[in-house]
Amino acid sequence: MSSAAKPTDIRILSAETKLERFAYRSPIKFGGRVVTDVTLLHAFIEVETRDGRRGRGCGSMPMGNVWAWPCKLAAPDTEKALMTFGERFAREAAAYKGCAHPLDITHDLAPTHGDIAATVVREMNLGEAMPRLAQMVAASPVEAALHDAQGVALGQNSYNLLGPEFVSRDLAHYLTPDFAGEYLDRYTLREPKARMPLYHLVGALDPLSDADVVQRLDDGLPNSLPEWIAYNGLTHLKIKLNGDDLKWDVDRVVEVERVSAPAQAARGCKQWHYSLDFNEKCANVQYILDFLALVKERSPIAFDRVHYIEQPTHRDLKAHPENKMHAAAKIKPVVIDESLVDLESLLLCRELGYSGVALKACKGHTEALFMGAAAQKYGMFLCVQDLSCPGASFLHSASLSARIPTVEAIEGNSRQYCPKANDGWRERYPTMFKITDGTVGTACLNGPGLGYQWS
Repeated sequence: MSSAAKPTDIRILSAETKLERFAYRSPIKFGGRVVTDVTLLHAFIEVETRDGRRGRGCGSMPMGNVWAWPCKLAAPDTEKALMTFGERFAREAAAYKGCAHPLDITHDLAPTHGDIAATVVREMNLGEAMPRLAQMVAASPVEAALHDAQGVALGQNSYNLLGPEFVSRDLAHYLTPDFAGEYLDRYTLREPKARMPLYHLVGALDPLSDADVVQRLDDGLPNSLPEWIAYNGLTHLKIKLNGDDLKWDVDRVVEVERVSAPAQAARGCKQWHYSLDFNEKCANVQYILDFLALVKERSPIAFDRVHYIEQPTHRDLKAHPENKMHAAAKIKPVVIDESLVDLESLLLCRELGYSGVALKACKGHTEALFMGAAAQKYGMFLCVQDLSCPGASFLHSASLSARIPTVEAIEGNSRQYCPKANDGWRERYPTMFKITDGTVGTACLNGPGLGYQWS
């Protein structure tokens, strides 16, 4: 065993995947496209530590092709490509011969993503390269399972296996010399936050008032925004906007405020918050400046409730250096989401005036930890975003939110759009899925591995 090797390093014994599909209760519209169902890719990995302890790790993630690969190709084809990639990446992981920390294993495996993606695209005759973001989404269940498996084998939470006693290289090896002598334990918590506010999604197709409900869904869940506010005790609302229709966007925020106010007053709530997601549809920063000015003019209190703005312009930062956010970021935090695929994109967004980044578990657990550390190092605003993650994928996303010190809230909308996929999980983790006071009880995410168990 080399001097850098740790007895807690793992070798992969086997890896397998499983697909599971669920219809949405109601459709979601974002980025101009409508999504009506979800396919989950589950990964299961068996590992053994150098000192002979074994564990089985699990990872799960929606194959969010419409979000990760927006293009003119048919959505079923891009979804199939992501599923195929994920299955092949699991086989690539199973063939890995090294013994190391999950950070190093996933770092070593990352260069295989491009070849796997190119092979899938060629075999399916798609005629368009799979974006880096889509590759990350498809690989993320395997990454999660690796981190989970090490924690299970050691009987410890994965977030407590990130210091120098477990990791052979400091963060400078993965990021920049700025991080010399530092490890991820510096940028994560040893215990999860006990409770965190839940961001509820107000989708572009979602009815706000009862008058907007075209066909009531009689499944025991709310239909209108006031009903959701009362049902979950909501204090944080994420509003999806179009980004190419200024009047509609301003009207939408003003209407959300108008509809929410009586519902909040009825429960004695005086303070609540909004985040705004344009899904990269704004042409430029001037759109954001005009939008904010009009919202402030028409509803100053709604303007004051805005917590941050998410990904207003095109995700390709290099191709659109003209989209500088300095002026908007002086008014409200402006974060990248789809743009964030590596450290280079994080550093570039800082140059372009963005003040924060949105982490996502679906971009890979290792990458999320690294980007969370970098954002904290550089004093950037941090949030963790959802991918309509149900079941294990939501608990994974929540564990990330609960372990990064500066993240203030959790987004989780599967209970709105895909509640069926939470069956079983809801009963085992009631504080995470049965919401009454606008918060989720994340204290329960402190078990071995990523903090939760499949059974």
